Amino acid sequence: MRLVVAGAAGRMGRTLVQIIHATKGAQLVGALEHAGSKALGQDAGVLAGLGEIGVPISGEPLETLVKADGVIDFTGPASTVQLAGLAAQARIVHVIGTTGLSDEDIAKIDAAARHAVVIRSGNMSLGVNLLAGLVKKVAATLGEDYDIEIVEMHHRAKVDAPSGTALMLGEAAAAGRGVALAEHSARGRDGHTGARKDGDIGFASLRGGTVVGDHDAIFAGPGERLVLTHKAEDRGIFARGAVRAALWGRTQKPGHYTMADVLGLSDL
Repeated sequence: MRLVVAGAAGRMGRTLVQIIHATKGAQLVGALEHAGSKALGQDAGVLAGLGEIGVPISGEPLETLVKADGVIDFTGPASTVQLAGLAAQARIVHVIGTTGLSDEDIAKIDAAARHAVVIRSGNMSLGVNLLAGLVKKVAATLGEDYDIEIVEMHHRAKVDAPSGTALMLGEAAAAGRGVALAEHSARGRDGHTGARKDGDIGFASLRGGTVVGDHDAIFAGPGERLVLTHKAEDRGIFARGAVRAALWGRTQKPGHYTMADVLGLSDL
């Protein structure tokens, strides 16, 4: 499968280049960066520590996507929305690991998914998607006597909060309870806040150091706590999941899919 990496000069982009290079059945045919990037024109393999592979980094997405079967995208909301439209025009698979997307952004991605396969997830790892399934199950099993809190920590350079993974876990908990997360979400506590509101799903975001990603889903009930935890130790888990998603997506009909679909976890 001929793949393009968007944001190829970034940490995640370089990891994706490495994983694609090592994956049987996948071939890197293009690498993208934003206009003005110092990486434009450089060989993507050199930046990823592989040596020259003959794939220069380009600032021309349309020109790059027309020669591909799929694009893997861990960039930013504006870039992702633009790529969604272009991937739909080219009828190629668009794997989206971008976080911080607004409702308006997602609506545009939904429109693109009418013409192409879109696979979007706040986290591409197998472990986190299993965790989300477990969170949904536990939330459905335990009553509102158990307060739900999602705690996440990431490296000091992360720009959005809560993380996409934390929101994915919150959505799983809300789905388990049969409620809308937007109506039961508590995202900031400071000062005299009063008692915790029954049924809220709380979020806390920590930032520091070089933490790849830690997530806890806490169910705090009368006299006991259940804590479900995932700790990411290597960005490679996200890259491997994204490449697996792209390979899966090549045989699917146009639509907006998640990693739960890719991994067969939709019934959890």
